[in-house]
Amino acid sequence: MARRPKQSPFEDLIDLAALMPWWITLPLALIAYLWLNSIVTSPIPAPANPADLGSHMSGMMLRGLAVPAQYFVPAALVFGAIASIFGRLRRKKLFDSVASNENTLESISWREFELLVGEAFRRKGFTVQETGQGGADGGIDLVLLKDGEKYLVQCKQWRRQLVQVNVIRELFGVMTAEGAKGGFVVISGRFTEDAKAFAQGKNLQLIEGAELNDMIRQSRMIKSRQVTRAATSKASNPRNATPTGPVPSPSAAQVSCPVCKAPMVRRVAKRGSNAGSSFWGCSQYPKCKAIRTETTT
Repeated sequence: MARRPKQSPFEDLIDLAALMPWWITLPLALIAYLWLNSIVTSPIPAPANPADLGSHMSGMMLRGLAVPAQYFVPAALVFGAIASIFGRLRRKKLFDSVASNENTLESISWREFELLVGEAFRRKGFTVQETGQGGADGGIDLVLLKDGEKYLVQCKQWRRQLVQVNVIRELFGVMTAEGAKGGFVVISGRFTEDAKAFAQGKNLQLIEGAELNDMIRQSRMIKSRQVTRAATSKASNPRNATPTGPVPSPSAAQVSCPVCKAPMVRRVAKRGSNAGSSFWGCSQYPKCKAIRTETTT
């Protein structure tokens, strides 16, 4: 199993912020700065008696910690928000490239394979947490949350080797230990018959490469239909229709053409001696060129 290198608290906070949507992280950065800055700038009353000395020292220590934190915490949150934005774009690009056969499950790296699987579950309504505990050799790669329940995911991008039953047993044991509702083993290839037999009757789903490809393509098709349906609905809504001609004023319905009896619309003369003056013109113009002056009712 790949061992994660030790990081500083600043880097850990960036990683934590990157897991959250950027539209949540950026407001949190502003709130964190305002709160910590208020601690730094607020006066600390001098102790009136020896009994208040302890609280006075605690206040001084809190202020000492808040001085650097007012810059480091918001900065980490902002960096995390930026990482979240780029990560989202990267996952979308990777997902679309596999859905369109530009890339295959075997041509991407094991890390990209984990990102792809996470994005596939995210589009199925799961909240996805990348644990960072997995790696090319195994481990719990993703934690899924949905309806208050937890699911564990292990990814295997083995190009030639069939996934054996011991991998399924390992995940099932971790599921039991952590009280997970269910689990998924997602691979780029195929499972052995023993692995499939062990998973039967358990809340454990095995997803082979062909099934994963189908899930990705179906998800992309559903997303495309939703976008098309929304655009069609917007275009068919009368409130969104763009007027192509003069729009009659509310009183225009009371003014009828003296020739063809069609409604008349208010217009402004652009030429001649009456330039700038208002008049009523037939809505059937140029078929009907009848007009009424502004004073006519």
